Amino acid sequence: MTDENNELILSAMGILTHAGDARLHTKEALKYVQALQFEKADACLKEAKKEITQAHAAQTEIIQAEARGVQYQYCMLFNHAQDTLMTINSEIELCSSLIDTFRSFAAMFVKKEES
Repeated sequence: MTDENNELILSAMGILTHAGDARLHTKEALKYVQALQFEKADACLKEAKKEITQAHAAQTEIIQAEARGVQYQYCMLFNHAQDTLMTINSEIELCSSLIDTFRSFAAMFVKKEES
């Protein structure tokens, strides 16, 4: 195995690790949304975004290296890591939208109860 392929595999594992951690934080955020604990949900989502940013940075390093001329052999693991990264990034975006939506609904109910 070449040094480039070792680099690709290590990068893929880093992407999968950070993306997986991002997913865990996102799921935790959703549990807090269900309990109407929006500050805790925001904190979890912030952590998820930090993790997904690290995963994305690892992917970007490989893409930039390839643009500089480094040639990698096809690696199914890296392909899987990219797919995982994009899927979890979508989950984070959806979770962010859900937090905003539920926060708005909760505020409407509070206003209604106060009137």
